[in-house]
Amino acid sequence: MSESAVFYALAVPAVILLGLSKGGFAGMGALSLPILAMVVSPVRAAAILLPILIVQDVVSVWAFRRDWDGFVLAWMLPGAVIGIALAYLFAAHVDPDAVLGLVGAISIVFGLYRLWLERRGGDVPAARSPGWVGTLAGIASGFTSQIAHAGQPPFQLWVLPRRLPRDVLVGTTAIFFAATNWLKVPAYWALGQFTHANLTTAALLMPVAIASTVAGVWLVRRVSPQRFYGAIYVLMIVVGVKLVWDAVV
Repeated sequence: MSESAVFYALAVPAVILLGLSKGGFAGMGALSLPILAMVVSPVRAAAILLPILIVQDVVSVWAFRRDWDGFVLAWMLPGAVIGIALAYLFAAHVDPDAVLGLVGAISIVFGLYRLWLERRGGDVPAARSPGWVGTLAGIASGFTSQIAHAGQPPFQLWVLPRRLPRDVLVGTTAIFFAATNWLKVPAYWALGQFTHANLTTAALLMPVAIASTVAGVWLVRRVSPQRFYGAIYVLMIVVGVKLVWDAVV
């Protein structure tokens, strides 16, 4: 296979995972950058994926525009701004593998713990931690999102225990990451990552991006709310294992 063919053989499933994540199966998208980084540099992979993420955000926000939680967004979005700024300012001094490895380990422990609670039977009480904790989670989410589009695990650590209704969780996630992705644009622009080649590649992948996001929305609305949370916790564990693996290998 030619280099181009190998790239698209990996890029298409990576974008499909992003689309399913944007459609509601949050977490799957964290696997996309590591897949794409197998054939191009992680920095270029992130630059190619950012325009795709922004277009997918439009689809997911529109699909769940009536379902969102203002409390979560009000506390987390300011934190995301701080996290993105910190990641940009300290990019030269941060080891992305170490950061993502730590995020992965926390995701595994959290996912296993929440699955254990779910499997015990009965209703799992909703957590009501204060808003400032959400701001800290927002900082971590913005930071890891700027580094490697891996902001979902820190976001989920605070939001999932709140046990929001399924569609409200998906809508809130969509709005948060739509805003976060736009906040990352100036940093990527300043770093010179929006090259003609990167934007052209992103444009070629855009039909797959839109179709997979629509498919994700369709699928998530057919999963019962009870099973939905279990599926998200499983995805957190899978993503956590992948992040830890990438950090140590």
